[in-house]
Formats: sequence, C-alpha cells, structure tokens
Amino acid sequence: MRSLFTLLLPLLLAACAAPKYTVDDGRKVDESLLANIRAYGSGEQSLRPAIVRSATLKDPKCDRQWELPFAVATSYGWAENDRVAWVRGLNVDERLTVVAAAPNSTLNPGDKLLAVAGKSDKDSETLLSLLADARDAGKPFFVTLSGGASRAITPFEVCRGYARLAPPNTPEVQDYHWLLSMHSLELSKAQLSEDEALWAVLWTQGLSEEGGARMKTYHYGTKIVGTLYNLATLATGLHGAALAAEAAVSAAKVAAKSVASEIVKQQLIEQGRALAAQRIREGLIDAGKELSKQQVMNGLQAAAANRSSLSGVAWIASTVFDQADQWAFERAAKLGADPLAAFSLHQKLLERSLAGNAFALDIERLEALSKLAQNKGLDGQVQAILRGFKASELALEIGAMPLASAPTTFSYESASDPGSSPFARGLIDAMLDIPTESSGRK
Repeated sequence: MRSLFTLLLPLLLAACAAPKYTVDDGRKVDESLLANIRAYGSGEQSLRPAIVRSATLKDPKCDRQWELPFAVATSYGWAENDRVAWVRGLNVDERLTVVAAAPNSTLNPGDKLLAVAGKSDKDSETLLSLLADARDAGKPFFVTLSGGASRAITPFEVCRGYARLAPPNTPEVQDYHWLLSMHSLELSKAQLSEDEALWAVLWTQGLSEEGGARMKTYHYGTKIVGTLYNLATLATGLHGAALAAEAAVSAAKVAAKSVASEIVKQQLIEQGRALAAQRIREGLIDAGKELSKQQVMNGLQAAAANRSSLSGVAWIASTVFDQADQWAFERAAKLGADPLAAFSLHQKLLERSLAGNAFALDIERLEALSKLAQNKGLDGQVQAILRGFKASELALEIGAMPLASAPTTFSYESASDPGSSPFARGLIDAMLDIPTESSGRK
C-alpha cells in the first residue's frame, strides 16, 4: 500500500499544481458580448484563408509584412464572467487558443498553445510576444500544444496592411492605418463568401499601398511597431487591446459632442442601426428582398456619413478609399477571384442596413467602381447584383442631398486638429505607444 501511495503521490501533486483554466459552468453572461465573440470568430474564419490566398499575389510593387496561417485569441486578464463567455462562444480560455486557420495550416481551431520556439510562459501576453517575434523573424518555428504535440509553423509574406476585426467588447470600432486596418464586426454579419473575404483583405492592403505616404506624413513620427500594437496584430481578446479600444470609443464620443456636424452624422448612422434592428425584428432581411430606391439612397447616404465621420489617421485614409477600391479590383482578377465581389459585399451590407464600415460604398465609390467594371464589359452583371439600380442614375438623384458625399479634395489643412488625447489620431496609432499590461509589470 505504501509503495502504491509513493507512486501516486507525484501524480497527485502534479494534478494539484496544474493551472486551472476557465470552464463554462452555465452561468449567465453578457449576451451581447457572447454574440460579438461568435461574430468575431466567424469573421476570422472567413478572413484567415483569404489572407493566405492573398500571399499568392506576390506583387513586387508593394511593401511586405509577415503573416501566420492561423489566428489566436485569449481571455487572459478578463473578468470572470467574460472569461466564461469566451469559453462558451469560441472555446477560448486564458491560453492562446486558435480560433481560425487556413485549410493547409498545421493548427486547427481549438488548439491551445503552451510554448513557442521552445519557450513557454503562463502569462499569455508574454507567450504572444514570443509568437510575434517568431512570426516577424520570417523563419519556420515550432509550437507546443496543450496535449504535448509539436507543430511546425511557417510564416509567409503578404502585402503590408493587416486586416483585423474589432474586439468583441467594442464591435463598432473601425480604424484605418497604413500598418493595420481594424474593421467593425458588422463585416462578419454579411456572411462573407470566399471572394468577398479576399476583397476585404486586398482592399486593406491596397489602402496601405495607396494611402501610406499621406498617412505617414500626417503621423509626424517615425514609429513602426509598438508592443501592444504588435500583439494586437496576432490576437483578439488581448485584454490591453480591449481596454484601449474602450478608451478610444469614449474619446471619440467626447470629441464628437463638441462638433455640431459630427452629431448630425452620428444621428444618421444611429438611424441606420435602428432600421437594421427593425428589419431584423420584422424578418425582412432576405437576399431576395428588393429595396426601394429611397432605401438604397439612404444606405449610400449612411455610408458617406460614416466615411466623413472618421478622424485622425483614419480620416487621411478615407481620402484614398476609392484608390484602395481600384487596387483591389485589379488584383482580385489576378487571383482568380470575382472582381465584382465588392458589389455583392456592398449589396449584402446595404440590405442589412450596415453602414459603419469601409465596405458599404458611398455614391462616389460606387460610381467609380461601376466605371471600372463597365470598362471590363461587366456592366450588366453589376446591375444584376445591385437589383437593377445604376450608379450613374443614383448619383444624379443623390447629389443634392446633404452629407451625400465624402470630401473628394485632399489637403492636410482640411484635417481637424488631432488634439491632445492619446487616441486623437486613432486606436491603432495609440497602440504604437501603449505598452502591454505584462510589459508594464516587468
């Protein structure tokens, strides 16, 4: 008996010493957060294969950055109830958890990372930092999973401009920067096709390529990466990034209250959200549901208001949204994708009254893209996607409406004073200066 106890003692001690991770105990959680967590997962599962697909472009003219064929999330540092929501929504606990992976990835959704390149740490931020370093070294490395298995990971190069989704605690956040664009979770509600997801990725890269020079000049600085920024390019659920996003939303609301025109724009956006909620209640969201001309114009109007409401570096980016459209249009065809994915994605967003993103087109962008398609002999297909409406005809009717179009002329003098807020130039720019929680402790 004593010998058996002697054999079992190390196992019992090891079990007691093993870290305990959050499990779903059935408690009540924030249902909005839970829905947003699931929307984030769905969006990432669409975008990650598209990011891998974009790598085959091998465009010699674009600046490049390293990517991974999978995305991770972590609930490390979140409040207990919210950690339960992460487990329930995406099977994510305090460990780095894979939430999306390209088809040929060596990792699968649900895998838990315990070590990167032979190094482990109970602090997920520290482990995430190791993962960022391994990615940016651009060389193959190994990760160790919770079950002890080892997997080889090979980073790959893509055109600069990370395409990422807003944190689930602030689903409305959208920010556009030459290093990274953060798209609101509205994007995932469009149920992206493979070509639409690729369009979103190519567009984000095109924004960096076409607008980088303008944004860098406005930025005034020479920073390239920051600790929190670098980790946020890898993981959603990172607590420091989530807190920064909440602070950025609060700062934006305070700034908007001081400008009358911003209030008008926000009211229009809120009206669009209210209409979306109403249509959901009435069960009107249907791919076959025909929109009236007035509803179409209201959608274009809301998209213009959203674009005009951007500030900081994102405002500079908004002045080249149309150039990003053209960049993506030209390259989608090179990858064998449908170049009209921009129109189908726009139509999905329009039918759902979702205008708080960069892919719901205003009339200027819709008209410019329509001309590109017309030059390719695709005018008929565009009209079919848009349910018979022609951009040129809509432009004539919408032209006199207030807020109907975003500014087309560009000058740095027309940019508003960024002010003293750390988020004055946007969430992404602020993250370049914000250390992570773990790095702040050390």
